[in-house]
Amino acid sequence: MLSQRILKINPSITVDLTDKLERLQRVGVDIIKLNIGEPDFETPQNIIDAAKKALDNGYTRYTAVSGSLDLREAICRKLIKDNNLKYTHDEIIVTTGAKQALVNTLMTLCNQGDEVILITPCWVSYIEMIKLSEAVPVIVELDSNQDFKLDIDKIKKVITKRTKAILINTPNNPTGAVYKRDELNELGKLAVNNNFYIISDEIYEKLVYDGAKHHSIASLSDEIKQRTITVNGFSKTYAMTGWRLGYAAGNKKIIRAMNNLQGHMTSGANSIAQKAAIEALLGSQDQVSMMVEEYQKRRMYLLNRLNNIDGLDCNDTKGAFYLMPNISKFYGKTLRGRYIKDSMGFADFLLEEAQVAVVPGIAFHAPNTIRIAYCNSLENIKKGIDKIERILNENTNI
Repeated sequence: MLSQRILKINPSITVDLTDKLERLQRVGVDIIKLNIGEPDFETPQNIIDAAKKALDNGYTRYTAVSGSLDLREAICRKLIKDNNLKYTHDEIIVTTGAKQALVNTLMTLCNQGDEVILITPCWVSYIEMIKLSEAVPVIVELDSNQDFKLDIDKIKKVITKRTKAILINTPNNPTGAVYKRDELNELGKLAVNNNFYIISDEIYEKLVYDGAKHHSIASLSDEIKQRTITVNGFSKTYAMTGWRLGYAAGNKKIIRAMNNLQGHMTSGANSIAQKAAIEALLGSQDQVSMMVEEYQKRRMYLLNRLNNIDGLDCNDTKGAFYLMPNISKFYGKTLRGRYIKDSMGFADFLLEEAQVAVVPGIAFHAPNTIRIAYCNSLENIKKGIDKIERILNENTNI
């Protein structure tokens, strides 16, 4: 008999989609994947070389549960330089991916029945992570007509005596929204005044465009910092998805408790990846700049193409590597004999009729949208959008 904890967790739509794509590819279907949130670039060579050197030097043993001291010190240097955040090494924990840092944080902070405010649209795993910690997710839906602006008034309305934390993600997956400093400052004051924590997922911090600026909410005041756990990692900025390395920074007492938890789950993260991560943080950032420049080209191309397809409407958001066009004008229509009633049906239609994979917005609590990732080559993006435009233009009644 399975535990109630596990029975409460819903399967990931994105994982199910990946399985479906594998089945189609196995029988020879050529799919253009605009669904995966993974950089198409290789990990920069200087980072790879650092890992090779670690292997050659025999750096293959356990590290401290919280991560090697030299990596935690490198993270401290990064945080002060990039985010104006001053931490000591014992206020940092290194984890097996940023996902583990998030789960560690929620499991450490939350008791059964605590409430965690969650901004939607949101990444697919957040709600299930909150449920795994036996807390209750409290949804605050942002308005696409305001470019998914952080809505402080809506957040105020859902705060109760049971509110333990709010989980935010900026730049945002799936919307691409980048929260502004004044919005974050208001949120920080709310947390201080109402005695709850802020869990700030900043994994996409370097991926901002058109003059947008990322702000770490913990940097806005000492009071806010004491109530914030900042989560970050290496997968998106440095194209290190398979290296599985993340980290969290926060109050020493909370980090120590997270360390106790991790000590009984995974112990320390991969030692070789940790050496590579030091080079990622302290070495040349030229490749990061190149990747961001290329993402910007793709973003502008995709945005213009989407907004020139009848029936689609897409916000000009400035971060991460996703766009979320509204597709609701197609609901109730029949395309190639298929009745479209929701985002799942629309995404299935594109996959089966155009061989283009996107993620249905329902996965992110955004039922009138799909998410398209532009962390694929410009050539593939062009091919994919050509196919989408061709097949949607067959319908003349939008």
